[in-house]
Amino acid sequence: MPAAGCAYANQVPQISEFPKYEGTARDLQPVAQVTPENIPASTEEPDIELTVIDKLLNEPVYSPFRREGTVKDSTRPVYVITGEEMEAQGARTVREALKFLPGILPDGTVGTEVNALSGQFIRGSNSAQVLILLDGRPINDLGSGGFDLSEFTTNIVERVEVLPGGGSTLYGSDAIGGVINIITRRPTEKVTTQAGVTVGAYGLNQQTINSSGKIGDIGWVVGYNRTEAENNYPFSIPSANFKGTRENNDVLYNNFNVKLEADLGKRNTLTLSTIYLGKDQGVPGGVPVPEPLYGQGYFNSLTNSDRKYTDQVLTDLTWNSKLGGGDDSLLTARVYADFLNTRYDSRNSSQARYDNGQTSYGLQTQHSWKFANNQTLVYGFDYRNVSATNSTFNFSANTKTVTYDDSISQGALFARYEINFTPSFTANLGLRQDFSSLTNGSFTSPSVGAKFSLTDSTTLRANYIKNFRAPNLFSLYANGGSYVGNPNLRPEKGDSYDIGIDQKLGNFGLLRLTYFNNTISDLIAYNFAVPVATYENIGKVRTTGIEAVLNLQLAKNVYAFVSYTANDPRILKSTNSAEIDKELRFAGADSLNAGLSYETRQGLYAGILMHSLGAYPINNTNTEFLSGYTTFDFKMRVSLSKTLVLTGSLDNIFNQRYQLFPGYPDGGRVFQVGLSSTF
Repeated sequence: MPAAGCAYANQVPQISEFPKYEGTARDLQPVAQVTPENIPASTEEPDIELTVIDKLLNEPVYSPFRREGTVKDSTRPVYVITGEEMEAQGARTVREALKFLPGILPDGTVGTEVNALSGQFIRGSNSAQVLILLDGRPINDLGSGGFDLSEFTTNIVERVEVLPGGGSTLYGSDAIGGVINIITRRPTEKVTTQAGVTVGAYGLNQQTINSSGKIGDIGWVVGYNRTEAENNYPFSIPSANFKGTRENNDVLYNNFNVKLEADLGKRNTLTLSTIYLGKDQGVPGGVPVPEPLYGQGYFNSLTNSDRKYTDQVLTDLTWNSKLGGGDDSLLTARVYADFLNTRYDSRNSSQARYDNGQTSYGLQTQHSWKFANNQTLVYGFDYRNVSATNSTFNFSANTKTVTYDDSISQGALFARYEINFTPSFTANLGLRQDFSSLTNGSFTSPSVGAKFSLTDSTTLRANYIKNFRAPNLFSLYANGGSYVGNPNLRPEKGDSYDIGIDQKLGNFGLLRLTYFNNTISDLIAYNFAVPVATYENIGKVRTTGIEAVLNLQLAKNVYAFVSYTANDPRILKSTNSAEIDKELRFAGADSLNAGLSYETRQGLYAGILMHSLGAYPINNTNTEFLSGYTTFDFKMRVSLSKTLVLTGSLDNIFNQRYQLFPGYPDGGRVFQVGLSSTF
């Protein structure tokens, strides 16, 4: 969903599954992001310029197919934000980049700072039920679930894809509500270095440097991002009669990335990628909210010395090989290893250190084969082994307690078959069988999808996907004295249906409308109604709603968009009868986004963006609610010369103050200004 319409639209590569020209295996991988620095300088308008419709429908995507395709090829609704759009919007992290996308409620539940913990809710699912992919492979934490998207700074990102409705047929566990795929930048053909600095409100200070290029058969991307902020803003919590300044809220990022690509002849490509994510941040806590008694904010506490440290390494080696003599068969093999470590030091009430560590090793092999003009088959094998530990060190007693120390092995066979019966009618079938070391961890995930073009302007689509999420290690094996894990848990199951229409509005607009029905059964939740609290399969939730996106080109260089996501997640089964037929907490907010922008090929961008979130319950009995809010942001980008770009933003222009969780404030009005140079 472009925030700015189709700037540089005439430069967007036309992606087809299998290029018809002679090239290397890297041609069938994600393309390098088109950015102002690698667009040929020209003051003349092109003879032919793609419309906003062409720009959107030809956007490259990977997640719906597990191969390169385009938005128009997919029977599934999929939403994309590009690196160019992230730059224009001033998004510093992937969490911030998701703010204006439909289908997802990306607002964090503990603040609006650059380092605020990421929370993503898709079609009634929570963050642990949304699979996070890095270049098409999983990175979710199987110890405690989910992955914090505020860890990824956007300097390494080519685009982010949001695929609502799950993706277990192609990607396995955790894809019960949706899939978010982070595609990282690839080497540019021309040797290019970009350096930038950004400063802003509350001590924001960011420096980035990236080098990309290709010499002979070797290409590279090397980058570094350092982001620092104090985040000591004034705030108030009226329900607690509190006014003060946010303290112990600072953060320091140090992120590195290296990617090397080698063309081994014209048929093979070898890629090595390593990303290091390091973050040191204060954890300020929340203001205690006295009413209601034992409510969601009742047990909050403010902290002046609690710290959180993350230290993560994500690395993989990928080989792509064109088979046969043509461009209709691509074999991909990947091995990867991840090391995720999080430490939380509590020096206030608990006087303890909490350590979480995860080591993952994985293997992916797949073959994408267009064996007939109208038929494509993608099939392969996945394997992932995850070992995770969680421990608590008590400073006062000088003792260490291990909460869990265990591992999960997951393997799977999968296949997706697609056939174009006619130029107007396409269908696909998918099947995946997962095997797990867990007692109840194996699962079968089928899917079916179809789309039919009624006319050149109107396309109908429909999909069904069966999804699942295996229990995480904490819910299986935790031993905390007052709570214990349950090794007999069954996987959560999801059934996702959607039907939709894509309607072209002349040559100036595109409307995409989707109705969905997503059911999650065997929901894993705490059962407090037993002598020792434990996890059980005690829940069932059905979410119905719509996702609507309208993109318009109002005039030359003037673009607009409106997106609306409506969610109605209803609890159908629970051990607490008071929760039956109530709305699932946090997941039911309705979201409205809109934007109006002016953008030219010479790099000028100016836009006003609106983000509005409706009121939503924060407990499952629906006795506590948080009010909705609406914010307006101003974004700009100006090319001062062929090599110098100025960016700026003023977010929350009207200083709308709100809470994303009781006792946890937003940061109010903030600004940032950036200057980058390319040489």
